[in-house]
Amino acid sequence: MSYEEKNAWAFLVISVVGYTVYLVLVLSQVGGATTLAQADYVAPLLWTVGGAIVAGIIAGILVSIGSPRPQDRTDLRDKQIRWFGDRVGQSFVVIGALAALVLAMFQTDYFWIANAVYLAFVLSAVVGSVARLTAYRRGLPEW
Repeated sequence: MSYEEKNAWAFLVISVVGYTVYLVLVLSQVGGATTLAQADYVAPLLWTVGGAIVAGIIAGILVSIGSPRPQDRTDLRDKQIRWFGDRVGQSFVVIGALAALVLAMFQTDYFWIANAVYLAFVLSAVVGSVARLTAYRRGLPEW
């Protein structure tokens, strides 16, 4: 397994775990008189995003230590797969930005706007990583 493929696995796992922790933290506040939109989401969002960044840095270091070849020696296939995964994933950032724009136009609570953007980033990471991993296993699509 190449350095880039290991990195894609780490990125996928960190994204899913980070968002799951965020959901648990926010949803645990709901109940009684507190609605979902009234839940304190800012601190959990900042901590889970920060934690995911730190976890990504640590995972990158560990993957580069455990990789048999230097990380800067990626071949053309690795670069094409990375480009493919990034393009697939970035489409969800655009969708999330449009969703946040529509929510802002309807003057929706900040909670929903922030969560739409955060979900878009998570979906971008997950779908981009899955696209990269699929390309490693089955090859790039021939368009």
